[in-house]
Amino acid sequence: MTYDLEIHIEELRAEANHCDPAERAQIIAELDEARAALAAATAAQDAERAGEPPH
Repeated sequence: MTYDLEIHIEELRAEANHCDPAERAQIIAELDEARAALAAATAAQDAERAGEPPH
C-alpha cells in the first residue's frame, strides 16, 4: 500500500510542476491528502512491526 501511495505522490508532484495555474491548487490539495495517507499507513506499519518479535 505504501508503495502505491509513494508512486501516486510522485505522479502528483510531476503533474503539479507541469500544469496550468488553475489546476495547481487542486493538485496540491490532492498531494497533501496523499502525503497524509502515506504518513498514516507508515505509522500503522511501524505499530504492527513493533508488536512482532524480531526475526
